[in-house]
Amino acid sequence: MKLLIADDNADIRDILSTFAEGAGFEVATAANGREALNLALQGDISLLLLDVMMPELDGFEVCREIRKVSDLPIIMITARGEDYDRIMGLELGADDYVVKPFSPAEVMARVKAVLRRLPHDEDEGEKIALGNLTLLKDKGEALAGGSALALTHKEYDLLFLFLSNKGRVFSRDELLDRLWGYDYTGDTRTVDTHIRRLRAKLEKAGAKGLVLATVWGRGYRLEEAPC
Repeated sequence: MKLLIADDNADIRDILSTFAEGAGFEVATAANGREALNLALQGDISLLLLDVMMPELDGFEVCREIRKVSDLPIIMITARGEDYDRIMGLELGADDYVVKPFSPAEVMARVKAVLRRLPHDEDEGEKIALGNLTLLKDKGEALAGGSALALTHKEYDLLFLFLSNKGRVFSRDELLDRLWGYDYTGDTRTVDTHIRRLRAKLEKAGAKGLVLATVWGRGYRLEEAPC
C-alpha cells in the first residue's frame, strides 16, 4: 500500500516516511496543498496523511476537493488541536485526525486502523437492504434507489453496522470501540459529527424507509421510518 504524506515541514515528512517505510508502506510526499491534491488524485494512493496548515492550498481545501471525486481515506494532521480544526476536518469527510506534537508510532497505528476497516475480498457477494437503501459489501458501496451514495469509509462502516443491527442502540463509546478502535484517544464528539454527516447524505440522496434516530441518553439506532 502507498501512503501520501503531505506536510510543509520537511522534518515531519522525513520522520513519518521513515516510520511508514519501516511498517512496509510505499511512500510519496508533498510539501504543499496543490502538490498533495495532484498526487492524491492519481489513483495509486491508499491513504493520505494531510496537514491542515500548508501553502498554496490548506488541508481543508485539499480534503474538500478530494471528496468531490474520491473516497480516499484521509487522516488530518493539525497543530492547534482546537475543536474547530477537528470538527471542520470531519465535516469535510476526513476519516480521522491526529494533533501535533504526535508520536509517529501513534500515527502509524491510526493509519493501520483506518486501512483495516476497508472492504476486503472475503466480503464478496454480501449485501444488506432496507427500504430503498442497499449496501454491497463486495464493492464497499451504498445505493439509495439504485444511485450510489458518496460516503467516506467511516460513514460506510457506520451505515453497515446500523443496517446489520436494525433497531439496536449503539452508544458513542461502543461505536468508537467498534469503528475507531479500543485505543482511540480522540474526542467522542467524532461520532456525533459522522452521524450528522451520514444523516444529511441519506436525506439528500432520498433514502426511504429508515431513520437514523437519536435515543437520548443512550446513543443511536436505525429504525424503519413510519408510514
